Amino acid sequence: MRFYNQPHRFYCGVDLHARTMYLCILDQAGAVVLHQEVSAEPSAFLEAIAPFRNDVVVACECLFCWYWLADLCQAENIAFVLGHALYMKAIHGGKSADDRIDSQKIAQLVRGGNLPIAYVYPKGRRETRDLLRRRMYLVHKRAEVVAHVVNTNSQYNLPPFGKKLIYARNRQALKIADRFADASVRKSIELNLRLLDTLDDLIGDVELYLQRTVKVDDADTFYRLRSIPGVGKILALVLLYEIHDIQRFANEGMLLSYARLIRPQKTSAGKVKGGGGAKIGNAHLKWAFSEAACLLARESDQAKRFLARQQKKHGKPKALGILAARLGRAVYHMLRQKKAFDPKRFWNGEPGVTPNQLKKAAVKRPRRAHGSRCVLEA
Repeated sequence: MRFYNQPHRFYCGVDLHARTMYLCILDQAGAVVLHQEVSAEPSAFLEAIAPFRNDVVVACECLFCWYWLADLCQAENIAFVLGHALYMKAIHGGKSADDRIDSQKIAQLVRGGNLPIAYVYPKGRRETRDLLRRRMYLVHKRAEVVAHVVNTNSQYNLPPFGKKLIYARNRQALKIADRFADASVRKSIELNLRLLDTLDDLIGDVELYLQRTVKVDDADTFYRLRSIPGVGKILALVLLYEIHDIQRFANEGMLLSYARLIRPQKTSAGKVKGGGGAKIGNAHLKWAFSEAACLLARESDQAKRFLARQQKKHGKPKALGILAARLGRAVYHMLRQKKAFDPKRFWNGEPGVTPNQLKKAAVKRPRRAHGSRCVLEA
């Protein structure tokens, strides 16, 4: 958790909504110099803070409508801080709450250096990242439609389809009239199949657009990520746009935490009090690294042997988690050093090494932890 602790003459807390915003500005002594509600428009906001613009920082909670305020502050050279919504417990734990109270709490947090900050994704690539997330929504909808077709087939105890309906060629070979006797059921299946064709066209169109866009934004990083075995175009796009700038992570542990690849732990007086914060982090990166680990295991014999060893100790789910975290560390150093994936360094041995050879090597030298740093070469 990171906090904003830069000194300013004035501190502006904003309780932001889609149509209105409540402003509270404190001076260095903590006195309220402005506390009012204005419309959520650039002109109204700039007019309200005009007397304090010489040295003011603006802070708001990370909600869906913060884009325009962040872009406005950047264009006007006003310091802007985005508060982490899940970490900002102080503005949600009061006995009473409203826009006026929340705006003052945000101003007090940023003035006291206790505002947990979130990453302000800059304008330019942020729009492409949101489009990539919209593609994921369409993919989920396509999976729901396929599941409905399969469930309808099971409702009438009909033979299974045999081939995956996610592929258009398999749907074209499906004989609906012969399989479903009732006209209403046939109509329902026809609607689903037409919807699947439409979703396929939309997904294909957006994927083509994204692949063209990434070659303009950062083609080198895109192809660098694709050098990882099993990482295709979509996973490389997700990793690139969700990480954005690797320099914002001071070390590999921060990236692993942001990607939900390590399990947080709470201790008190030397005793473990459980975990927490499972929802804090980037769910899209968690998915991407988990998928990449599964695909790496499919592509690489060394990955299969690694998973087999880890599975004996920890079980299959945790073994895949360990491999995903290992990939996260590798990606961190790849992007830091601007080098491609090197399987020799990743597995810390020559390709084709057998499990017995690995055991002998482990006896001769101290075993390295899973968190050991992977050095990668082009």
